[in-house]
Amino acid sequence: MFKTPSNKVLPRQGDPRKFAQHGVVLEGYIAASDLPRVTEATENSGGEIQVKLEFKISEEKKKVVVGTANAELSLICQRCLEPVTVPVQSNISLGIVWDEEGANKLPPHFEPWIAGEGIADLYDMIEEELLLSLPAVAYHEEPCIDSKLYSSGKPVEVKREKNPFQVLEQLKSSPKS
Repeated sequence: MFKTPSNKVLPRQGDPRKFAQHGVVLEGYIAASDLPRVTEATENSGGEIQVKLEFKISEEKKKVVVGTANAELSLICQRCLEPVTVPVQSNISLGIVWDEEGANKLPPHFEPWIAGEGIADLYDMIEEELLLSLPAVAYHEEPCIDSKLYSSGKPVEVKREKNPFQVLEQLKSSPKS
């Protein structure tokens, strides 16, 4: 089994099918700036993404890759609109397939990774998984704005205006003779 040290840069490309046949384990990091869509979705492109990928043959005799990608990413707090650092963890569990037909044959606990023949871009796959793991809303854990700003202080009175369909409601509820 081949294993890269975790303090090394993860290789960008590799043959996922050969890796699975040989039981390759890759550990390392990726500079967040090397993932353009993650950079675009975050506030700051600095930092590293720690990645561990294990390529193997599953119990169902499918070529798969399982692992994790962990990062501390800077997003915009939706309360105060200032940057907030959020831990993001992506659990990777992908079946390596040729096409949609192969994807349909995967067990339900594997998502498909449609990889062509030969070399594939591992960074694209990791980027996709990280994007799916980003929180829908980011905010500071501690209060970042004054709670008095959440309300106006006065209860709002709702005025009932005359409903134009009120006549129809009366006609509907009246008994027919």
